[in-house]
Amino acid sequence: MGEFDDRAFRNAMGNFCTGVVVATGMLDDAPVGFAAQSFVSLSLAPPLVALCPGKNSTSWPKLRASGSFCINILAADQQPVCDAMAISGGDKFSAFEWSTGVTGSPVLAGVLGYVDCDLEAEHDAGDHTIAVGRVRDFNVLQDNGTPLLFFRGGYGQFNGTA
Repeated sequence: MGEFDDRAFRNAMGNFCTGVVVATGMLDDAPVGFAAQSFVSLSLAPPLVALCPGKNSTSWPKLRASGSFCINILAADQQPVCDAMAISGGDKFSAFEWSTGVTGSPVLAGVLGYVDCDLEAEHDAGDHTIAVGRVRDFNVLQDNGTPLLFFRGGYGQFNGTA
């Protein structure tokens, strides 16, 4: 294979379309969160999900310390939310409405749905961590909404019908 080409690998993986989520939590009565694409349903029995934050994330250690996190599934019109949550530091929540989920984690207004979890386990995965969440609560908030998607380095939306 020769020398590994990081850029070529990133470009190849960019051909896999992903949904966009915001992982949120509360630490010391302050909301924290970050945008992510690496999220998946993991198990039905017990109900588990997996989130894969980068090891350079400054927000993940705060969510880890809180012991829980909420996955907010972004709608197609929520790219501004994603952009705000992708920036490191600052008050990411002041411009957006949110309520508190069962774990105390923020549930953002306007999302398609959410999955509220307790942190079950963490696993080392190269330059990322695999965080396993045990689902405590979930809800679909928009049955007819369309998701915010990420594909080949850009945002888009699904225009078909389910």
